[in-house]
Amino acid sequence: PQFEQSSLQAVHQQRREMLSNVCSRYTRKRRLLQPDDLRHLVVDDAHGLLYCYVPKVACTNWKRVMMVLTGQGKYQDPLAIPAHEAHVASNLRTLSEYSVPEINSRLRSYLKFVFVREPFERLVSAYRNKFTLSYNTAFHKRYGTKIVRRHRREPSERALRRGDDVRFEEFVYYLLDPRTQQEEPFNEHWERVHSLCHPCIIHYDVVGKYETLAEDANYILQLVGADASVKFPASSKTTRTTDDMTAQFFQDISPFYQRRLFNLYKMDYLLFNYSIPSYLRIR
Repeated sequence: PQFEQSSLQAVHQQRREMLSNVCSRYTRKRRLLQPDDLRHLVVDDAHGLLYCYVPKVACTNWKRVMMVLTGQGKYQDPLAIPAHEAHVASNLRTLSEYSVPEINSRLRSYLKFVFVREPFERLVSAYRNKFTLSYNTAFHKRYGTKIVRRHRREPSERALRRGDDVRFEEFVYYLLDPRTQQEEPFNEHWERVHSLCHPCIIHYDVVGKYETLAEDANYILQLVGADASVKFPASSKTTRTTDDMTAQFFQDISPFYQRRLFNLYKMDYLLFNYSIPSYLRIR
């Protein structure tokens, strides 16, 4: 374990250095954090922990674990917590709910961590979850109907009304349409990690990766001295969005739009050291 711990420390040291190098190269001016910037930072005062959650990067399981850590014995097993309950806002406190002095002292002294994922794999995962599953009617109504109206030639009445058959290509057009972000910020499921978690302003101690989820999660739980009985749930690999699957979704996207989409997510690729996917035709 000692050897494992030190090699993990070296990995995380490298990730932090990479992050700070990219930040210093690309961010000219440091802006001040607003309370609104802190809505994704979940606070565990018992263990001195701040977790910035990123949808589609094991965030349901991390929220479950945070509920066990902060629940004063109310919850024992993360997997016994229903998924929908993990997302009930009142079950976990976020940093935006604290006063400015309390925010500053926590940012200074707590262990801060975030989990990231290959950006396009995360994007396809969000698309599959929000637009291809029949039960996500709220997303179909809120986003699907707008996407169909703006980005489909001659949509049917049914599609305009229900918005439940958005194609990936149409979703890409929506993301790249300048009107989209002028009207409102991106939904958190496809917002860039650097816009959700501000890694150039908040200095994260651990940048966990979806690709090394189990070992990074255990490393964090050890660092904060969590009770040995608290285990991060093993992931269910059955419906997971993989690299091969992501490549298939991009087959029908023209090189022009591939490049534009890559530019949109470029900072996440750079900050978290992901290489340009081999299936992209943007060389």
